[in-house]
Amino acid sequence: MRVLAILASLGLLTACGGQRQSEPAQVMRLSGGPIARACMASERKARNEALCGCIQTVANQDLSGADQRMAVSFYDDPHRAQVMRQSDNPRDEAFWLRYRGYADRSEQLCRAYS
Repeated sequence: MRVLAILASLGLLTACGGQRQSEPAQVMRLSGGPIARACMASERKARNEALCGCIQTVANQDLSGADQRMAVSFYDDPHRAQVMRQSDNPRDEAFWLRYRGYADRSEQLCRAYS
């Protein structure tokens, strides 16, 4: 009887399993949206659907729709990001802080997809 209880417990533990770190797609739901589309349309070598979807997911969590549209413009015109970063306009500065937070977080969370 004791052996049966141990085997049953072992079976339950095995069935529960665990989430492996090597399977990032199970960790984060990938999204579609303006940033994912711009990412896929870019000429960056590291782009792929999983990476771009992950970046979009983080954008959905961290950026408003207007912020996402602004971020999309950086794909077409990287100089625009530089101008925004150096701007003394309080609105631009506030956006840049949100954008940097998003960029840092997406770099950390989406690294497994690149």
